[in-house]
Amino acid sequence: MLTEFSIVPIGVGSSLSDKLAIVLKIIDESGITYRVNPMGTVVEGTWEETMDLIKKCRDALMETEERIIINIKIDDRKSKHNAIEEKIASVERKLGKTLKK
Repeated sequence: MLTEFSIVPIGVGSSLSDKLAIVLKIIDESGITYRVNPMGTVVEGTWEETMDLIKKCRDALMETEERIIINIKIDDRKSKHNAIEEKIASVERKLGKTLKK
């Protein structure tokens, strides 16, 4: 299962990088396969793994923030593994070139 999520603290100003660093440290230390993009993070794992990770990220930010918005998008597909890399590789094969990463 692929899960893309973003967590946005409300009322902290225009720069979020210090808050996002807290979340990304949790994601990185989780051992779950992930890929960061400019608008969120994609993680690959079971329902339980990904939802537990999102909860940990939420809990960490709620220690210091009054309000956060969490957006979650899920691609749940049977018998597909290594989906983060394979989805990109499939498009690259069809294009005949490597995409910028």
